[in-house]
Amino acid sequence: MKLLFSEQNSDYAHYQFPYAIWAVPETGEKPSAIFNAGFLPSTRQLDRFYLCRHIRVDLEKFELSSENRRILRKGEGVNVELVPREKFDYTPARREFFKIYADVKFGKDTMTYERLDSLFSTPIISHLLVFTDTKTGAEIGVATLYVEAATLAYYYYAFYDLNYYARNLGMFMMTSAAELFAGRGCAHLYLGTCYSERALYKTQFAGAEFFNGFCWSKNLEELKFLLRRDKETRNQHLLENEEYRKQFYAGDLEKITAASEFGVKAK
Repeated sequence: MKLLFSEQNSDYAHYQFPYAIWAVPETGEKPSAIFNAGFLPSTRQLDRFYLCRHIRVDLEKFELSSENRRILRKGEGVNVELVPREKFDYTPARREFFKIYADVKFGKDTMTYERLDSLFSTPIISHLLVFTDTKTGAEIGVATLYVEAATLAYYYYAFYDLNYYARNLGMFMMTSAAELFAGRGCAHLYLGTCYSERALYKTQFAGAEFFNGFCWSKNLEELKFLLRRDKETRNQHLLENEEYRKQFYAGDLEKITAASEFGVKAK
């Protein structure tokens, strides 16, 4: 991959010169390698990625917890099917179902019909998980996914019937995805970003880890530290924060450096 550093607002008084870090795939490079380095797609064409704090599940370490089992019991009677995109019929009825959900969850026309149509015609969706109520035969939920063989599954947008909210259908869908891909021998399930405490539900799986800017961390106390820090007015970069370095890396910058996913060799 090639890295691009896109400059953001600076704070010269505190020597903060931020950059958004983009990854651009090189010829023949698979998206899985870029996901693994801590990036998520910033385009639906999978031709540019951005470095961010996000969650994945190491599915080799995944096993159902008592809470996971409780969620799955609440979804009893719901069938789950993994469907390749080319076999999924994006009908007008489905299109309207997705639009109604998006308007309720994200705000009216935050996702326009044009954006929705684009979503279902780009490489970022390779498969879909389709959820059906076996009692009524009604399709009650669809999760969009990018799947790369046994390497990764990226759980992208989920749409579901909000009448099933009391049965925790949204969480049932995500838990079902973790169970399904673990059973298929997939290495990782990626669940998106975590920049607020509301997103901590993504960590309720054994094997959950997050990207902290330089490596994948399994320490969820570290993640909670970062979430608390997000609420503060800051005048230093994270790695300049002595409390952070002492609490999670014994104050040793060499440990952080050794853990880093990144390195540049002189030509």
